[in-house]
Amino acid sequence: MRLVLLGPPGSGKGTQGARISARHGIPAISTGQLFDRQIAAGTQLGRRAERYVRAGELVPDEIVLDMVAERLDGSVDCAVGFLLDGFPRTYPQAEALDRMLAASCGPLDAVVDLDVDIDEVLDRIRRRAHTEDRVDDADDTARRRLKVFAEETAPLRRYYGRSGLLRTVDGAGTPDEVAARIERVLEDTAHPELHHPELHHPG
Repeated sequence: MRLVLLGPPGSGKGTQGARISARHGIPAISTGQLFDRQIAAGTQLGRRAERYVRAGELVPDEIVLDMVAERLDGSVDCAVGFLLDGFPRTYPQAEALDRMLAASCGPLDAVVDLDVDIDEVLDRIRRRAHTEDRVDDADDTARRRLKVFAEETAPLRRYYGRSGLLRTVDGAGTPDEVAARIERVLEDTAHPELHHPELHHPG
């Protein structure tokens, strides 16, 4: 299964991505983790990405695409599949991903969009900043990240909606509740004769 997990900062992508990965036996590829590793290693790509991450801005497509291409190239078993968390974030990235997959594993199966109210997202980010001391979760930075998401990433819902890949899931509630909704959506994807309309939160 080839999936993209979409949603604003604080929507629970990391938590849900790990659960999907474990449940379906597919690697979760997080751009946040790719950034962290490259920054920690002091690579050229990491140094270029660091100033954008710390400012709460989108890392330029050129850097992100290089990191993702490096990860996907030869290290992903197409028969197993994968989950992309935090990528793509822009139209050009989505188009570039389509080209990457056309030349390798084949098209995506679904794009799972976690829909969470902005006040809930900010509350989650504040709690995470307090408990994990994350620089990119400071209040001002978090608001900038949400603004960037609304301007640059949210339009991907239209991009994937037109192709029929978008699966919108209500991201409110406990991690277990959200995970259950996601799992039923993935069951619908694998078995389209099944349908659970109550799982789709209008957004």
